[in-house]
Amino acid sequence: MRKVLSFIAGLLVGVVTGGSLALLLTPVPGPELQHRAQDYVNRLVEEGKAAAEARRAELETQLEAFKQGKPLGAGGPQA
Repeated sequence: MRKVLSFIAGLLVGVVTGGSLALLLTPVPGPELQHRAQDYVNRLVEEGKAAAEARRAELETQLEAFKQGKPLGAGGPQA
Protein backbone atom coordinates (compact mmCIF):
# COMPACT_ATOMS: atom_id res chain seq x y z
CA MET A 1 0.00 0.00 0.00
CA ARG A 2 2.85 2.34 0.84
CA LYS A 3 4.40 1.78 -2.60
CA VAL A 4 1.12 2.61 -4.29
CA LEU A 5 0.75 5.85 -2.32
CA SER A 6 4.34 6.81 -3.11
CA PHE A 7 3.72 6.12 -6.78
CA ILE A 8 0.53 8.20 -6.81
CA ALA A 9 2.26 11.07 -5.02
CA GLY A 10 5.13 10.96 -7.52
CA LEU A 11 2.70 10.83 -10.40
CA LEU A 12 0.83 13.89 -9.15
CA VAL A 13 4.07 15.84 -8.63
CA GLY A 14 5.16 14.90 -12.15
CA VAL A 15 1.85 15.95 -13.68
CA VAL A 16 1.87 19.31 -11.89
CA THR A 17 5.53 19.95 -12.77
CA GLY A 18 5.06 18.94 -16.40
CA GLY A 19 1.91 21.00 -16.76
CA SER A 20 3.55 24.05 -15.22
CA LEU A 21 6.56 23.79 -17.51
CA ALA A 22 4.33 23.32 -20.54
CA LEU A 23 2.36 26.44 -19.68
CA LEU A 24 5.52 28.48 -19.18
CA LEU A 25 7.53 27.25 -22.16
CA THR A 26 5.01 26.51 -24.92
CA PRO A 27 4.80 29.10 -27.71
CA VAL A 28 1.12 28.33 -28.38
CA PRO A 29 -1.69 30.89 -28.13
CA GLY A 30 -3.72 30.80 -24.91
CA PRO A 31 -7.03 29.38 -26.21
CA GLU A 32 -5.27 26.63 -28.19
CA LEU A 33 -3.13 25.75 -25.17
CA GLN A 34 -6.23 25.61 -22.98
CA HIS A 35 -7.91 23.29 -25.46
CA ARG A 36 -4.86 21.01 -25.57
CA ALA A 37 -4.59 21.01 -21.78
CA GLN A 38 -8.28 20.15 -21.41
CA ASP A 39 -7.96 17.30 -23.91
CA TYR A 40 -4.91 16.00 -22.03
CA VAL A 41 -6.69 16.16 -18.66
CA ASN A 42 -9.78 14.45 -20.09
CA ARG A 43 -7.62 11.67 -21.52
CA LEU A 44 -5.84 11.22 -18.17
CA VAL A 45 -9.16 11.07 -16.34
CA GLU A 46 -10.52 8.45 -18.74
CA GLU A 47 -7.35 6.35 -18.44
CA GLY A 48 -7.54 6.65 -14.66
CA LYS A 49 -11.17 5.53 -14.66
CA ALA A 50 -10.33 2.56 -16.87
CA ALA A 51 -7.41 1.56 -14.63
CA ALA A 52 -9.54 1.92 -11.51
CA GLU A 53 -12.31 -0.19 -13.02
CA ALA A 54 -9.83 -2.90 -14.03
CA ARG A 55 -8.34 -2.94 -10.54
CA ARG A 56 -11.81 -3.03 -8.99
CA ALA A 57 -12.74 -6.05 -11.10
CA GLU A 58 -9.50 -7.77 -10.11
CA LEU A 59 -10.12 -7.10 -6.42
CA GLU A 60 -13.73 -8.27 -6.66
CA THR A 61 -12.52 -11.53 -8.23
CA GLN A 62 -10.00 -11.97 -5.44
CA LEU A 63 -12.66 -11.25 -2.82
CA GLU A 64 -15.00 -13.87 -4.27
CA ALA A 65 -12.16 -16.41 -4.34
CA PHE A 66 -11.33 -15.55 -0.74
CA LYS A 67 -14.97 -15.97 0.31
CA GLN A 68 -14.98 -19.43 -1.29
CA GLY A 69 -11.80 -20.39 0.59
CA LYS A 70 -9.57 -20.46 -2.48
CA PRO A 71 -5.95 -19.29 -2.19
CA LEU A 72 -5.38 -15.82 -3.64
CA GLY A 73 -2.00 -16.60 -5.12
CA ALA A 74 1.21 -18.53 -4.66
CA GLY A 75 2.39 -16.17 -1.92
CA GLY A 76 -0.91 -15.91 -0.10
CA PRO A 77 -2.95 -12.70 0.16
CA GLN A 78 -1.43 -9.80 -1.67
CA ALA A 79 -1.26 -6.29 -0.24
